[in-house]
Amino acid sequence: MDRIIGIDLGTTNSCVAVVEAGVPKVIPNKGGYKTTPSIVAISESGRRLVGQMAKRQAITNAQHTVYAAKRLIGRKWGSAPVMHCLETCPYEIVQGPHDDARIMLRGKDYSLPEISSIILQEMKLVAEQYLEEEPTKAVVTVPAYFNDSQRQATKDAGRIAGLDIVRIINEPTAAALAYGFGKNIDATVAVYDLGGGTFDISILEIRGGVFDVLSTAGDTFLGGEDFDARIIEHLAYEFAREHRVDLRKDEMSLQRLKDAAERAKIELSTMKEAKVGLPFIYTKESGEALHLQTSITRDRFEELVADLVHRSIKICKATIQEAGLDVEDIDDVILVGGMTRMPKIQAAVQEFFGKEPSKAVHPDEAVALGAAIQGSALSESRQDVLLLDVTPHSLGIMVHGGGFERLIEANTTIPTAHSHTFTTVRDNQTAVKIIVFQGENDMAAENELLGEFVMKGLRAAPAGVVEVDVEFNISADGIVSVRAVDLETGKEQSITVTATSGLTEEEIEGMIHENQDYLMALKEDEEIEIERNRLSKMMREVEKHLQRLSSQEDESSETADACDSARVAVNEARNALSSRDFELVMASVSALERAKTVLAGIQ
Repeated sequence: MDRIIGIDLGTTNSCVAVVEAGVPKVIPNKGGYKTTPSIVAISESGRRLVGQMAKRQAITNAQHTVYAAKRLIGRKWGSAPVMHCLETCPYEIVQGPHDDARIMLRGKDYSLPEISSIILQEMKLVAEQYLEEEPTKAVVTVPAYFNDSQRQATKDAGRIAGLDIVRIINEPTAAALAYGFGKNIDATVAVYDLGGGTFDISILEIRGGVFDVLSTAGDTFLGGEDFDARIIEHLAYEFAREHRVDLRKDEMSLQRLKDAAERAKIELSTMKEAKVGLPFIYTKESGEALHLQTSITRDRFEELVADLVHRSIKICKATIQEAGLDVEDIDDVILVGGMTRMPKIQAAVQEFFGKEPSKAVHPDEAVALGAAIQGSALSESRQDVLLLDVTPHSLGIMVHGGGFERLIEANTTIPTAHSHTFTTVRDNQTAVKIIVFQGENDMAAENELLGEFVMKGLRAAPAGVVEVDVEFNISADGIVSVRAVDLETGKEQSITVTATSGLTEEEIEGMIHENQDYLMALKEDEEIEIERNRLSKMMREVEKHLQRLSSQEDESSETADACDSARVAVNEARNALSSRDFELVMASVSALERAKTVLAGIQ
């Protein structure tokens, strides 16, 4: 079976890993870094920029640079997270054709799976350069609290990137795999995962290579971005109080504030105070330049984010109760995600759990390593690693009066299935409509609508006579599917519930082809650039020969003819260099090679 890579598709940074000779290893990118910024930009020329290249130009190209896209993936237009991003992000978020959120870049709207696919494509390329072969299969991680729409959108992103996502696993579960892999561990552990955009907490039992998730919960809108936002608000407020200018309303100023806030946050993990210096942050209409020069202390930062830290601890408490455990039953606490480097978070976790958190895993790399371990287990059909995960949300249907009837409870081990028998409620009813929701509210409309399922072609009969058995399945990826059977006739119908905000098959296929066309054009551009550089080098070499021969006193007619031909070739090469015509460039390369050979042979 093909080698399966592991990808941590993060909000702030992404990471790719692979298992080699039984050892999981993170693969560094071309710059030698083990993580790559999850940032995508479209340059003025229309070229895609990813990772560090996108991050470096974010200030001058703020409107066309996307960060934290993971916070929007699978979200419906009008939802609270989308409305929040509309107010705080410098890039333009627009309503898509399926009531989904999309991002407008250079006049084109991109779906969130498209944006995420560009990051996955970069991770795939990093792995390909290391493995010296194209990886086609991957295990990709998602926040434990992602719902069906978000998981399906992540799978779509993989397809667009040319990756078969063979399994989606929860980030805390992946971190636990990295923690327990190859060790004889018999313990109940808590994984506290606070990353750039999301927070998850999972309680697991690890027994002899079996990783059994007991409960999981989280907040898909609590992460490092929110901690950055508190510093941004603080800096903007202080600046506005002094200068009567709101920096958040200027795209470039906001991006500079964001960068400064992130740097200050990182510094405050190791220092008591961080200085913030942003010269020429704003220019008034009068031409007067304003500068931001201030500092923020660790104590002040901790005051600004105290409620965020408390929110995470509150979720931890509920999750332990859901597992039927007490805090004292937790043997070890694993910290995952860059935000767990913050001393205040480490202190809060230690205080709540009553023990010092483990430092056995790397907070930035553990999730990708765990994904690679799961990929290795799947590709090699290994029996020494068994993962038993859970569904983070209850699955159910809308019943009469708008109520929500739970059919599969949250924290049920997956894969799982549940059957429910429906009957017709009207005489001669030939179709049954079932509306599927995911969530914990007793009112269906307050939960996440997954889709509507209609069983057609039922026989006409009095109300209550026709029975339809509907089986709801949740796969190991957390993806929901439905199978319905008319119990009398045996007629069956199966579908995968597609969220109303999901992409159509036709759209996904179009995006796959568009992505392939773009990559092919990019490869051609790179090949042209290589040949143009080769042509420039050859021009210089031929010109050196011409200079050498022109200094000779006695020039034969044969030499003169050769030099004239070489000069013609050089002039044609200059014209070729100013074009993007691959065939013209290659013809000039061949002409100069011949001229160089002839000139080199003249003494």
